Amino acid sequence: MIRFKDIQKAYDNGTKALKSVSLRIDDGEFVFLVGPSGSGKSTIVKLITAEEAPSAGRLMVNGYNLNNIRPSQVPFMRRTLGVIFQDFRLIEKKTVQENLIFAMRAIGASARETRKRVPYVLELVGLDQKANCRPTELSGGEQQRVAIARALVNNPQMIIADEPTGNLDPMRSLEIMMLLERINELGTTLLVVTHERELVDRFSKRVVAIENGRIISDETGGYYNDEV
Repeated sequence: MIRFKDIQKAYDNGTKALKSVSLRIDDGEFVFLVGPSGSGKSTIVKLITAEEAPSAGRLMVNGYNLNNIRPSQVPFMRRTLGVIFQDFRLIEKKTVQENLIFAMRAIGASARETRKRVPYVLELVGLDQKANCRPTELSGGEQQRVAIARALVNNPQMIIADEPTGNLDPMRSLEIMMLLERINELGTTLLVVTHERELVDRFSKRVVAIENGRIISDETGGYYNDEV
């Protein structure tokens, strides 16, 4: 569950990235965050992941108050999140399976837990036959599926997908979005940051539009406004 209450964010160079943003994302929701470059989308993601701190306002992420969170608590807060990037960020020297095992071991999961969880997640994303392949042996769409599996493998409450289809063709983009929709239907909250107008319109989810650091629309079953 995410709560932005009158959040403001100003960077050291004087840029006012967010101006009194209030936003609520409940558990189990699927939300598209849209807007032009420089509108504040990336700052919202950085605040949720505690990469940046708000300049003013109140921010809650999955039960953690990020206004006064202790540094020692940040890793535990981040374990409630899975993040998917446009450029995949996979470890090329490791196989698909090893990429997932590495992500689980990084938070202290046991060998028993990894043996149980990794095959399940690979099957969920349709890569159970590619477990022993390295990322360089996979297509772009398959690499993004590995990235989704890695974000999902530690069973986060929420997944943030930052331009997850930016490097993919339209067919692969649709497949990835359908996979994210399925993951959401299984109970994981989804926040998808995207410029893909056709995908946003096709899936008819909640659409939050931001421009110049302010939320200009928030509609359930919404569309990518032509003015955004």
